Amino acid sequence: MHRRLLLCGLIAAAVAACASGEGPRAADPRNPQGPQQPLEVATSSGKVVRFKVEVVDTPDSRERGLMYRRSLARNAGMLFDFKTPRPVAFWMRNTFIPLDIVFIRQDGVVANIAREAKPFDETPLPSSGPVVGVLEINGGEAARIGLKEGDLVRHPIFGNLPPQG
Repeated sequence: MHRRLLLCGLIAAAVAACASGEGPRAADPRNPQGPQQPLEVATSSGKVVRFKVEVVDTPDSRERGLMYRRSLARNAGMLFDFKTPRPVAFWMRNTFIPLDIVFIRQDGVVANIAREAKPFDETPLPSSGPVVGVLEINGGEAARIGLKEGDLVRHPIFGNLPPQG
């Protein structure tokens, strides 16, 4: 009898935790993950690294970015598509994850990188000139793969990678 009550109590607690969204893997309803697309980074050392990225291309989705997300898988990221070249600046408001912010020119060449942006820091992190895209990846990832200014990012928004499934 006591075992059955204990087991029922444990099951009820697990169901309540799932329903309330508690736990490290619970998605935040303010910013659910969207579909992912392939993206490649080609470093000057000849290394090619593949990522799966969410593309955000509307004012609302770009404003939200990775806010409220508690984790980002390795080799995952978010690609901001601004459609036309422009100077941009990013900040880390409501962002829990340290990020590398990669500013990318219209031709796919990396203009500059804001490395290890600190969670919740509202200091503007600007591009070094007009960019069409910005890639956010886990903080430290750019250094790990050897990504530098002048390297190439391949994705359909830069016209240098065909769409893939």
